[in-house]
Amino acid sequence: MDTQLPSLESFAVVYHPSLPEAAELMEEIARHLQHLGHSEAHGSIYDLELREQVQAKQFDLLIALGGDGTMLRAGHLCAPVGTPILGINVGRFGFLTAVHQESWAQTLDRVLSGDYWVESRMMLQAEHRREQNLLGAWEIVNEAFIGRGHVVRPVQLLTEVDGHYLTTYVADGLIVSTPTGSTAYALAAGGPILPPQLRNILIVPVAPHLSVERAIVLHEGSWVRVTVNTDHEASITIDGQPSIELENGDQVFVRAGEHTLQFIRVQDPDYFYRNLTSRMNQNPTTGARP
Repeated sequence: MDTQLPSLESFAVVYHPSLPEAAELMEEIARHLQHLGHSEAHGSIYDLELREQVQAKQFDLLIALGGDGTMLRAGHLCAPVGTPILGINVGRFGFLTAVHQESWAQTLDRVLSGDYWVESRMMLQAEHRREQNLLGAWEIVNEAFIGRGHVVRPVQLLTEVDGHYLTTYVADGLIVSTPTGSTAYALAAGGPILPPQLRNILIVPVAPHLSVERAIVLHEGSWVRVTVNTDHEASITIDGQPSIELENGDQVFVRAGEHTLQFIRVQDPDYFYRNLTSRMNQNPTTGARP
């Protein structure tokens, strides 16, 4: 648990445009903040002008309305500028959101009165290189997936840790994940659940064939290099976004990121385990929202 932030005065309220109920709730929250005398701006998570204001550090807090997909997008936007996020769950799956839709007013009033704490979460940084050329770089909230494309054939992934050969996976792919991502794709692939406050890097193979099956947990200072060996389509996917094609010999480097994602919390610090048990018993992924 981190120390409290100073009082919060200016707010950005964003929603995912595919959720009409989130747009209605956004307007309600905006009116509530205006009534209390706070400055605010509101709109879609994709609104260019609003995003530029966030990047210019014009807000003390971003309130994100949606599901975990919305929170991922908010994290990519806010972490580089150090703006904390309060997530209100308007989707079905809420590992990252902290507030139920029905209790937003009570929760927001607690936050405005200073009754909150800040949860910091590690991020990763990934780079895509071809020979000596840097082709792409990304910050990661959940995971990077390096593996096959549309062709249902495994790829060979020569994997190094800190410059030392680890193994060559023959698999559908390899997940390199944060502790936050341990409850996402990595969990579905059989990886361990890591508490979100840890600062570790998780490696999980997906459908390995005659390869190391176990997940591996690395310390924060480690770095991972994956070299793709394939004669067919391969790709990299960051936090579930559209895939980017990889060619034979391409390399992906993953290490701890420079930025930290900050979430505003009002629950007890052990909320993670209560939420985890609830979600795994109910399995709300059917019909999951963005």
